[in-house]
Amino acid sequence: MTVKTNKLVCGAAALMLVAMSATASRSMMTEGNNAQQSEADSTAVTADSISDKITNPNYIDEVVWVVGDEAILLSDIEMMRLQAEQEGVTWDGNPDCRIPEQIAVQKLFLNQAALDSIEVTEAEIAQGVEQQVNGWIQMIGSQEKLEEYRKMSITQIKESLHDDFKNRELTQRMRMKLMQDVKVTPAEVREYFRKMPEDSIPFVPTTVEVQIITNQPRIPIEEINKIKNELRDYTNRVQAGSTSFATLARLYSEDEGSARMGGELGFTGRGTLDPAFAQVAFNLSDPKKVSKIVESEFGYHIIQLIDKRGDKINCRHILRKPRVPQAAIDKALARMDSIGDDLRNNVFTFEDGATVISDDKETKNNRGLMAKPTEDGLSHTSRFEMKDLPTEVARIVDTLKVGQVSKAFSMVNRQGKTVCAVIKLKSRTEGHKAKITEDFQVMSDMVLEKMREKKVKDWIQKKIRNTYVRIDDRFKGCDFEYEGWFR
Repeated sequence: MTVKTNKLVCGAAALMLVAMSATASRSMMTEGNNAQQSEADSTAVTADSISDKITNPNYIDEVVWVVGDEAILLSDIEMMRLQAEQEGVTWDGNPDCRIPEQIAVQKLFLNQAALDSIEVTEAEIAQGVEQQVNGWIQMIGSQEKLEEYRKMSITQIKESLHDDFKNRELTQRMRMKLMQDVKVTPAEVREYFRKMPEDSIPFVPTTVEVQIITNQPRIPIEEINKIKNELRDYTNRVQAGSTSFATLARLYSEDEGSARMGGELGFTGRGTLDPAFAQVAFNLSDPKKVSKIVESEFGYHIIQLIDKRGDKINCRHILRKPRVPQAAIDKALARMDSIGDDLRNNVFTFEDGATVISDDKETKNNRGLMAKPTEDGLSHTSRFEMKDLPTEVARIVDTLKVGQVSKAFSMVNRQGKTVCAVIKLKSRTEGHKAKITEDFQVMSDMVLEKMREKKVKDWIQKKIRNTYVRIDDRFKGCDFEYEGWFR
């Protein structure tokens, strides 16, 4: 695949490129187009001006913003516009102004994330992209329908998401770092809502609490042995010198995010890796050798060391995932149906069943109660809006009454593995206007979020003042969210 490169241009060079690009564009157009282009350059941005330029067959891309050492191309703006249109995103104001500003703000975050050594591993990117694509498939109905809608193969879709996901994750982690020390007191919450007009009191949407018990269908030993034999064959081929580890990773690894990089994960700390994987990877010392086969929660791996740097390691790996036969899924569904019957007949409690029976590591120690990170990522909550539940779970929850246990169903978990499950609707709180006596935590979260957002906005405004910024004059008429872009 072609990896999108980072357009790193120093301030002076970027300004020269702007001038050269504009000159080249004008020189390639007819005299009639020259007059039209001059008129366009002398006016502010209009809603269709960027897309009109991009679709012009004589168009040559331009650097239109420079933020620090980072350049923003006109094509970057149009690409984000097209993606937003596909996803139904709307903008508060002229998108040809708000889109480049959003890109510029992201570059401020990415620059600070680099200075603060904030990282996202290839494994995290691959997992995040996989989850996003799986979510789209569930919404649209099938992989084929998604490919038809996006007009790309599933591999191309995942490749196109790689850099965007990485940048969004880095930006989010930088935001979280800025907000982590912001606190709010009960007195501040009460004072905030005391002054709030009645018609501004927030509406609390319907939320649910869900408990889950899962069982992962057993994979036949023959399938596991087949995968292990294939990994042993890869090892023999590498050590015999007939092919490289990187080539085999590109061809056969099922970790698609790293496969396209020849299996390379990049420099990674121990804490971001699966424990079993990390244990073997960090004990490697010879880059010419291949590790033993490692079983992780994602499947089976072989690993090759590239380099070590302090407490971080860069290595390649090949991941293979054994396939679950339908017979095993049917058997697990039958078992979960039996467990569901026992729960409904009060043979044992859901909490005890989740603790003893469930295979789900994330909920097992929480007595089956599902939880998710809060919006700021700094804590967890067991209260879900329906839109935040996994699609299969939400579909079942919608049919349940409080206290009711579902029939068994199958789903794909966050690790990409098929599991069978039963769920119980523990509670449902219907949507209502917030009350200080009943919804103090909701109100506290709202005030805290506003204080955190204020801190982030203040940081952005200060960062703009202290960062080199150069913007093409065509954006002078824009109504930006932040001040100080033009000097």
